[in-house]
Amino acid sequence: MAAIPEQTLFNEILDFLASAPSKEEILAYQPSPSLQVRARLLLEKQRGVGLDEFESEELAELGRINHFMVMLKARTRISLANS
Repeated sequence: MAAIPEQTLFNEILDFLASAPSKEEILAYQPSPSLQVRARLLLEKQRGVGLDEFESEELAELGRINHFMVMLKARTRISLANS
């Protein structure tokens, strides 16, 4: 079984949002380089040899959190346009 990554995207997003970012900071947010690399590795492995159960769950979590941030950024853009 693979080791649980020390910093998950979920925890990283929680820390980011807890810092009360400005709208501009929300729009500029990008996951840390290490999490970007991890996501790329999981996607490559999924296309190749396949993922184990833990990796599959991890990739699904990354997808859900990414979707959350896409929606947050979309609403933030609307809010900025209406102000």
